[in-house]
Amino acid sequence: MHRTKKTLPPVFSGGTVRIGIFMNGEKAAKNRTIDTPPEAGGGYLARCARIGAPACKENIENKIAFGDTFCVMPLLPRGFADLIVADPPYNLTKNYGGNVFARMHDDEYEAYTRRWLSLAEPLLKEGGSIYVCCDWRSSLAVGRVLGEFFEVKNRITWQREKGRGAKANWKNGLEDIWFAVKGKNYTFDLEAVKVRRRVLAPYREGGAPKGWREEGGEKFRDTCPSNFWDDITVPFWSMPENTAHPAQKPEKLYAKLILASSRTGETVFDPFAGSGTAAVVAKKLGRKFFGIEANAQYCIWAQQRLERAEHDKRIQGYDGKVFYERNTIIHEK
Repeated sequence: MHRTKKTLPPVFSGGTVRIGIFMNGEKAAKNRTIDTPPEAGGGYLARCARIGAPACKENIENKIAFGDTFCVMPLLPRGFADLIVADPPYNLTKNYGGNVFARMHDDEYEAYTRRWLSLAEPLLKEGGSIYVCCDWRSSLAVGRVLGEFFEVKNRITWQREKGRGAKANWKNGLEDIWFAVKGKNYTFDLEAVKVRRRVLAPYREGGAPKGWREEGGEKFRDTCPSNFWDDITVPFWSMPENTAHPAQKPEKLYAKLILASSRTGETVFDPFAGSGTAAVVAKKLGRKFFGIEANAQYCIWAQQRLERAEHDKRIQGYDGKVFYERNTIIHEK
């Protein structure tokens, strides 16, 4: 299951509408949200693995498991994952498709985090990496407990762009992702995650561009990414990747993590799969995947997205070589 509530903008294409849906219950023409109900998605749910006994790596490859991550993880082969991308429930009271996660005392949430990390740690190979998503309230606890199991390397903060306003506080528009590794020989592919930025004040030396390039009349430079990301768009109703999950992570966000910290053909593991973003992005980028999700409806949406990824490998904001700034139009090559 996943976290942060997102709000969807209205469609103004005629008639009275709310979050891309007409009052008669029909979707607006451009609403691509995946929201198949359980009663209509049985075929997709049947594709999910049921792990009831110790599993070998071959039996979990490129699968989503339907089940409780605390029950499934002890049955998985040690060291099968090259990369873990985890989006556990934030310490907020939230309803995930009928499964309610209740906010805990900070000490209880630390214990919850320690419990799932203790199960995940043996599953990550030596030299592997782990990323853990969190919000500002849970970030300190997550970082502290993560350091008990792995070597913490950094904390990424990304701008969520959306969020409710606040009258007596600053609007919460940011989330964190902790980056940690297991061992010294971990993968970090800098060239795979460079960001293309427009050059507004091009500097020349001897008439030639200095530190930037020009193609098709566009001036740009490909820069090293920092640990603050302001180029992410949260999925909304007209994007093909969007589902009705209340806290879906963007494909572009996970693409950066997966490209930086894994190689083609390696395995990405997500212990809280939600609507399947980590698995879908891993598939699009030529990695293997395994995820665990306790909610049947989210499993169905994940399988639908994986089916689409068979023929559509596009990731919004990424052209296969570099990441672009938010709302940049990528021209087909």
